[in-house]
Amino acid sequence: MTSTPQPGESALLVRGGDGEVLDLPGGGGFGLLTDSEETGAALSASRLTLADGADGALPHRHLRSTEFFYVLAGTAEFLLGDVIQSLGRGDFLVIPPGLPHAFGAARGLDTDLLIGITPGVQRFGYFRMLQRVAKGQDSPEVLAQVQERYDVHLLDSASWQNARKGTFSG
Repeated sequence: MTSTPQPGESALLVRGGDGEVLDLPGGGGFGLLTDSEETGAALSASRLTLADGADGALPHRHLRSTEFFYVLAGTAEFLLGDVIQSLGRGDFLVIPPGLPHAFGAARGLDTDLLIGITPGVQRFGYFRMLQRVAKGQDSPEVLAQVQERYDVHLLDSASWQNARKGTFSG
């Protein structure tokens, strides 16, 4: 990765294939493009590819940051409050702080998402922790211990559970 630019100094460039990629169980990968320390806390960005029907994130909310999604390919299902919304290629979604949400690939297609968080929150450590939990190297309880640090507050949602029944979530 390129070094951290100072305001007005230079642009941050992450070339294809240069970012760290975390493999996901069930297929796909999580490309870590830039975390907040590399952008002066302006934003964090990642690219998430999900296999057919795979979950991307279980229900949660952020208290300090806005999250945005751009669908590069496929179809994604989103929980927005208690409403399920499908987004297709070219759709753009902005989720304000406090709004409960979740997302995953719809059945029938792999899905590719560009995700941003602003202001930037150092979240790559959380994503690495999620990978360890998925691989059985950490227990899911560790996630509850870091909710405030990473501004990821986990929630329960019957709407999401009902909508995702029958989809692959491994």
